[in-house]
Parts: sequence; C-alpha cells; structure tokens
Amino acid sequence: MKRIALIAAMGLFGITANNAFADDHGKKAADETFAIAIHGGAGTITRESMTPERERAYKAKLNEAINAGHAVLANGGTSMDAVIAAVQIMEASPLFNAGVGAVYNWDGEHELDASIMDGKTREAGAVASVKTVKSPIALARKVMEESVHVMLSGAGAEQFSREQGLEQVDNSYFNTEARYQALQRMKEQVGNPRDKQAWVTMDDNFKYGTVGAVARDKHGNLAAATSTGGMTGKRYGRVGDSPIIGAGTWADNESCAVSATGHGEYFIRYHVAADICSRMKYQQVDVVTAGDAVIHDVLLPQGGTGGVIIVDKDGNVHMPFNTEGMYRAQRIGNAPAEVAIYND
Repeated sequence: MKRIALIAAMGLFGITANNAFADDHGKKAADETFAIAIHGGAGTITRESMTPERERAYKAKLNEAINAGHAVLANGGTSMDAVIAAVQIMEASPLFNAGVGAVYNWDGEHELDASIMDGKTREAGAVASVKTVKSPIALARKVMEESVHVMLSGAGAEQFSREQGLEQVDNSYFNTEARYQALQRMKEQVGNPRDKQAWVTMDDNFKYGTVGAVARDKHGNLAAATSTGGMTGKRYGRVGDSPIIGAGTWADNESCAVSATGHGEYFIRYHVAADICSRMKYQQVDVVTAGDAVIHDVLLPQGGTGGVIIVDKDGNVHMPFNTEGMYRAQRIGNAPAEVAIYND
C-alpha cells in the first residue's frame, strides 16, 4: 500500500517512478556481456525550461561520453578505463557540474570532489575539495592505485596530484558565467548563510549536479566513477556524497556498480550506492527492485531527491530517479546508445 500511495502522490506533481527506459528496465542484450551507463545530474529538468539548442547540446555531449566509454569496452578494455573515458568528457564540458562548469562555493571558488571504485578488488580512491587539478576523476584513480589511502582532500590531495604528474590548472579554469550568475541568485535567496532553515528551503537546483559512469566489461568486472563541483554556495569545505565510497559511488562484482546524483546530505545518511548493491547481494533481488526501493521508497519520503545509474554483474542496466529529469545514457553490448533527459 505504501508503494502504491507513493506513486500516486508523485503523479500529482507530474513525476513518475519510471524513466525514459521504462520498457528497458533490467534489459540485457542476449549475446553481449558488456554495458555502460552514464549520468550528468538530476533535478528540475523539463522541456518547458529547456531550449531546443540546449537540449541538442546535452544530448550530443551525452552521446559523445557514452560512446567513448563504449569504445573502450567493445575493444576489450577494462570497465575502469571505460568509466574514466566517459567521465572525463563530461568534466571537460561546461554543460555539467564537474570540472569546467563546476558550481561556485560561497567565496567564489570551485572545490571539486570525485571517487572511483573497482568491483573486482573493492579498491577505491577519492578526492575532496581540490581546486587546481584539471581532472578530479584522474586524481581519484591515482589515489586508488598509487597511494596507501582511500581519500585525500584539499592541499594534500593537490600535492599528491603534482607528485603524480597530473595536469594542474588555475581555479579560474573552471569558471563559467552561468554558474557565477547561479551563485548570485542563490545568495539572494538564502540571505543569511548561517541560517540552516534558509538552506533547507533553498531551490533544489542549487543543491546538486554531478556526472558519473558505471560499466561492466567483457571480463565480467564492474567499475563506478563519480565527479562533481558540489553544491552552489557551499561553505566551510563542505563535502557531499560524490567522493564518499558507499554513498555516491560503489562497485562490487558480486552485485552491482552505482554512481549517484542528488542532494548529497541524504545520499550520505542513507549510504545509497552501497545499499542498492547490498539489497541485490543479500536479498537476492534484481537491479530494478533494489534501485527503485532505495530511490523511491527510502529517499523520497525523507525529502531526498536525485537518482542513480546501476549496472549489475550480468550487464543489466537501471537508472531510477525521483526528480523531474536526469541527464543519462546507456549502451548495452553493441546496441545503439539510448540517451534521455526527462522523466517520461
């Protein structure tokens, strides 16, 4: 009854539990064993708020990213290389809140977070609050492969990136006029930055935006990667779910790989990414059941908004979200790319 009531309530606001891949949930190509899915953030994304030119730009960039990752898999490459290839294309695009196009913090700077996880070994790497690394997801991988730690932050992470020979940039490299204007609007809305209630009631569009990728390669190995600029106007070195292993990113060959996008505080509190895979592993439920339960039945009643992309150990893909839209794409085997934005 709870599930039926929830779906009915969502319908009143024009939001459904299904996405543009409703007929393809859990789909797996009969003779293929590899798959990739990506997201570019979730939120109040409607046709009414989107110009035709901007919609074409988003779809073109999503196609570019999904096809870059797919090419790695189709040629026998690893899921790790595939998710990196896809995420770096979105990090380099001003359309998304990651890398170029990252939102501004309260002080007018960019603080970037990223994480990555290998489903075969359960090794992981993450970085938080970095300001001068051109590709945060590349640094997260270096942390996983070349350090004894899982997460590095701030100046220490930047020192490590220089030691690893990663490309450095001035913080202004990530600037875009649209994100700057968003910061000004956000400050006008919030007023007193120390008023918690003002932040709670803040427009959701200021609270999230992320890119991510999940993949299963021909060897049966899973990987997940997530990268973000975080929350518009964030203060005090705030860190969201994207670099938190188990919250925004998770991969385990025995269950699934997940990358999340949404209001990070909720995704941390409900350890969303790991919860989905744990439900599959221990309850023996499928990717659709596990994903929908967490996104619609756990998060939404508590006020948590956003979505996830999931690929399971057999190459099934599911991309549930509880907002009006989520930039997303998938390719399973050698099937054509499927790209979608809205919730219909």
